[in-house]
Parts: sequence; structure tokens; C-alpha cells
Amino acid sequence: MSDAVYEPIRVKTMLNAVRAPSMPFSWSMNPYKGCRHGCSFCYARYFHTYMGEKANDRFQNHIYVKENAAEALEAQLRRLASRPRGLAGVGPVAIGTATDPYQPREAKERITRRCLEVLAEYGISASITTRSPLVLRDADILRKLPSVTVNISVNTLNPAVWRAFEPHSPRPDKRLEAVRRLNDAGIRAGVFLAPILPLITDGKSCLNAVVERAAEAGAAFVAPSVLRLATPEVKAWFFRALRRYNARLVDRYADLYDRSAHPPASYRAAVLGAVEAALRRVGLPAGAAVDEAEPQDTASPATAASDESPADSGAQPVQLCLPI
Repeated sequence: MSDAVYEPIRVKTMLNAVRAPSMPFSWSMNPYKGCRHGCSFCYARYFHTYMGEKANDRFQNHIYVKENAAEALEAQLRRLASRPRGLAGVGPVAIGTATDPYQPREAKERITRRCLEVLAEYGISASITTRSPLVLRDADILRKLPSVTVNISVNTLNPAVWRAFEPHSPRPDKRLEAVRRLNDAGIRAGVFLAPILPLITDGKSCLNAVVERAAEAGAAFVAPSVLRLATPEVKAWFFRALRRYNARLVDRYADLYDRSAHPPASYRAAVLGAVEAALRRVGLPAGAAVDEAEPQDTASPATAASDESPADSGAQPVQLCLPI
């Protein structure tokens, strides 16, 4: 994989209003555009086209850093606070709906950390979705938020599968250790078992292994989600990785995803049922699987004024399995 280019950009706003009624949040925020983790199944890859890029490896090799994110966020919250209703209805803010806020560059840039400091100053709750244990660095700030949930994505413990589809994400065992340490620190953290890959990670032994390890790590919940191939561009890129992993699966995936971004409803129900059974065995609650959102109409005025892509607004389907 070639070296990444990190391009600083300036934004006018950071908070993005989310109109999708099926989403469990009404505001989102993404400190970066693009993600170094380079997960082959990431729906956010398509959003790079809004920056004039192709939905290919440019997503992980050309990353835009919102260098003034904290300042833009503070200015936006200050404006919202001046309304007659003040900050009522603002938050919780979902951080990392189209990028991983703790991708490797965050260790240097500290964009996400500075944004969290602003949210804490204004008393805004948040949720964070990540694949990185770097989130542990910010435990001191997370404890200052009115409420916070950290969703850490783990879809397999198999090293071969992990490396085939998530080439530059942190090791799954390190992520599960982060879940344990966050909960030990009094910060609610759970596991996004996402995306579940048909014919690869959907077997009961694989699902049970992740659920059992999540329970051992003290996860507050496990939220399952089956792979969604939201656009032709994302589907084509995923199929490239699939072909390298096991070319014999390509035709079977083509059948599963022939008519929809989802595999058939009967298949999804069976897989999610297997996860629910595993959760009952270990006494863990199931988090809501957020993979059924339908495309929304045009963005609201609040969204149109944002510096986020239409995808961040709910104008496109959202699957919370970020390079999650």
C-alpha cells in the first residue's frame, strides 16, 4: 500500500443535521474525509467522489484533515446556543459516521480530541464509532461529557479474514481490550459486530467467538449488522478484495447482492437470530442493528449549510460498521 497523502482543509461547520428517521442520532460529525484503515467493505468510500476523487484506493491514500475542526465546531455551537431554544435538541452527536475518528493520523493531529473538548465545554453528549484503541487516549475527556457511548467494531477474530478485508485496521484483540479498559474506566463501550460477511464470518462458530470475547471484555452490548454494499462503486471495490481472498465466493456474492444492497431478508433474519441466541447465552443485551436505513430526500437547510457530504446528512444509507 502506498504512502498516504494528508491534505489539510478548512471547514465552516462541523455538526451535520441528520434527517433519516431510522437513524438513532440527529447529529453527526466527521473530523476527516477518507480513512487510512482502508476497509474493503466501507460504504464511506463512495463519499470521496464528493471531493472529486474516485471511490477506490484514493479513499485510504488521500485523506483530508479538517485542520480547523474544533474552531468551526465551537463557532457553530456558539451560534446554536444564541437561539431562543439554545442548545436544546443538539446531541447526542455521532462521531465517525463516514470516517474513523481515531485512524492513525489522529495520534498526531488530535483533531478528534480537540472536538471532544469543545463538546464537553458545551455539555453535548456523543457516541463514537471506531476500530482503534487510540480512543483510550481520550478517556479523560469522554468522562466529562454528559453521556457517551463508544462503539468498537469487531467482525472477526480470524487473522486471515481481518487482514484480507481490513488491511490497515488495528488487531481485533486490541480493540476488545479497549472495550474492557473503557468500561473499567466507567465509559460505556460495546461492540459493533459489523459487517457480518456472508459465507465468511456468518458461521455460528465465528459469531459465537466474537460474542463470547465481547462478553469477556465487559462489553455493554453487541450490535450486529450484515454487510451492505450500498453503491456500485463500493460493491466493485469489495468484490476485488473478495476475489483475492477466495475467488470461488464471487459468484455466490453476486447472487446474494444481485437485486439489492442487502442480501435477502430471510438470510439476514437467520444470521441476526444466531447472534441474538449467542447473546442470550452470555447474558448480553443486543444493540439495535442499524443497517436498514433507506435513502432520504434532499438535505435540510441545516444540512445544506454544512461542510459534510450528503452522506453525512442521512441523504444516503448509513451502515454503522465504519472503517467504523
